[in-house]
Amino acid sequence: MRDVATLAGVGVKTVSRVINGEPHVSAATIERVQRAVADLNFQPDLHAGNLRRTDRRTGTIGLLVGSVSNPFSGALHRAVEDRAAQRGVAVFASSLDDDPNQEEKAVDAFLKRRVDGLILTTIKPSQAYLLAEQRHGTPLVFIDREPTGLEADAVVSSNADGAAEATRHLIGYGHRHIAYLGDRPEIQTARERKRGFMEELGRAGIATGEVTIVEAVTDEAQAEAAVASLFTASTPPTAIFSAQNLITMGALRALRRLGAHRRVALVGFDDVELADLLEPGLTVVAQDAAQIGHRAAERIFARLDGAELESQTFVVPTTLIRRGSGEIRPS
Repeated sequence: MRDVATLAGVGVKTVSRVINGEPHVSAATIERVQRAVADLNFQPDLHAGNLRRTDRRTGTIGLLVGSVSNPFSGALHRAVEDRAAQRGVAVFASSLDDDPNQEEKAVDAFLKRRVDGLILTTIKPSQAYLLAEQRHGTPLVFIDREPTGLEADAVVSSNADGAAEATRHLIGYGHRHIAYLGDRPEIQTARERKRGFMEELGRAGIATGEVTIVEAVTDEAQAEAAVASLFTASTPPTAIFSAQNLITMGALRALRRLGAHRRVALVGFDDVELADLLEPGLTVVAQDAAQIGHRAAERIFARLDGAELESQTFVVPTTLIRRGSGEIRPS
């Protein structure tokens, strides 16, 4: 705050009043202080007492996940907390809800609390807004999706390869008319899974005109409606690849409601709770959320311990789990 005050040509108390939105400060002074804050990349410190420690650490990290309603995000959170607890570090967690505006707000809230590092799932087209924070030494690790606009560590699943394996599996059981249900195309993982699906069709010599692509499916209700509409066509699909676990649940509900769950094959990306208890069991391409979270946390703590590491992307393999729904042959 003293640096901001010096640059703006005002007193420290004035800086405090501007930052806290107190009245009786002129517009010209507010502008000078805000410009100095931006130039110095100043973040108000909500835990100044912690910074009196010699290592200037707060014993916290910030974790931004896709959505708390998604079990995959919950598994990531648990994995990060497991590693953090071993070091006596607290985890501040927030949900992105795949909203670009929410991303920067959540990150800003973490930084105001002076977290020691950030583990982030992101959706904005660029994460270049974090360059100044990175230069100041805050370690960053991105999970589930790789960053753009800066070089940083990332831990992701083999999305394209996993989708290709699911598609190859369905083709191997004789399917040629396969429907694809995916999330919003601006989400990196959705693009990668669609790419794997389409490339595998090409390798099998299946024309894309023989498949149905449905994108921007964001929840179970939309997925259920989308699948129901597929079976109003004159040539409905004999198989479905659903590229996200919540979409899979909606697709499964629609198939069961239509009485088609034993004659239409279904493979989902990411595992679903109690999938093995369904009849038929649900075939999935499972992500290893625990390994993703553990690797991300370990990378953050290695950097906090002073390790000088080149930025690296770690790809965690997926696993095809056969349970029955993906092994139905076309009638």
